Amino acid sequence: MVLSLNSIKAPIETELKTFELRFRESMQNKVALLDKIMRYIVKRKGKQVRPMFVFLSAKLCEDTTDSTYHAASLVELLHTATLVHDDVVDDSLERRGFFSINALWKNKIAVLVGDYLLSQGLLLALEHDEFRLLKIVSRAVKAMSEGELLQIEKARRLDIKEDIYYEIIRQKTASLIAAACCAGAASSTNDEQKIKAMHQFGEKIGIAFQIRDDLLDFSEEEIGKPKGIDIKEKKMTLPLIYALNHAEKKQRGRIINIIKNKSTEPKKVVEVINFVRNSGGIPYAQEAMYRYRSDAFEILHTFPDCPARDSLQQLVNFVTERKK
Repeated sequence: MVLSLNSIKAPIETELKTFELRFRESMQNKVALLDKIMRYIVKRKGKQVRPMFVFLSAKLCEDTTDSTYHAASLVELLHTATLVHDDVVDDSLERRGFFSINALWKNKIAVLVGDYLLSQGLLLALEHDEFRLLKIVSRAVKAMSEGELLQIEKARRLDIKEDIYYEIIRQKTASLIAAACCAGAASSTNDEQKIKAMHQFGEKIGIAFQIRDDLLDFSEEEIGKPKGIDIKEKKMTLPLIYALNHAEKKQRGRIINIIKNKSTEPKKVVEVINFVRNSGGIPYAQEAMYRYRSDAFEILHTFPDCPARDSLQQLVNFVTERKK
């Protein structure tokens, strides 16, 4: 059973409240335009899943420290920066039900805001001598950029195989969740084995998280993004890769042609969605997601039983069963 986020947050409720206050204060700025945009970003913040991974990982290993707050802020700042930049790259006008920064203030300002957030994260780490945390999170941002470029490169020919797909999502999505868990652990313990285990745990969860995101694109339920958006953006997701790999040559050619040349036509997008649904691609991707989740639980259960471990397990269930 998936618990509510409030129940999951219970072991770190005090820490999260303090973090939210600190984070809000760190976003204030003397430049009126920048301060207005920062307040808008804080107002539309998401579920803060990544800071939750940071604090719960710290609690699991030892306990939260001042370094844990730095780790959570660093992860959140750099994550927010990448989202602002992503919206510019994708020409997206909406994020979490709100207008994106580029929709309200145009691309030039959005790029500068993303740069500002990145620099804030770097300064936060340097001012507090958090070199280990900076290295962990910087590696993740590097991997995210590489994953995005690899996806763009492969999308041109739509020739992505499963091994390439997993490499893309490991870099694009899993790297930051892995960094959040790893940074949380590193903020509370010097035990390298524990820190490495939490990085591996986060990577498994990040992959499962992205597969769940892939599945939402084909869901018949009401979700937080338009159905078929990945198809419109020519993204090769796991259900689609499976469907194409198991299609007859003629049908495969037709679907690839639609994605390449007709992905903006609603009827054609529906045709691709139905093709994937009828191919067995959905249960195949679900099985892969649950396999990665199971691997993550195996790592998690090498740690002693405690409230933080229970919450981490429930948080994993939450992100892999979410409806949007």
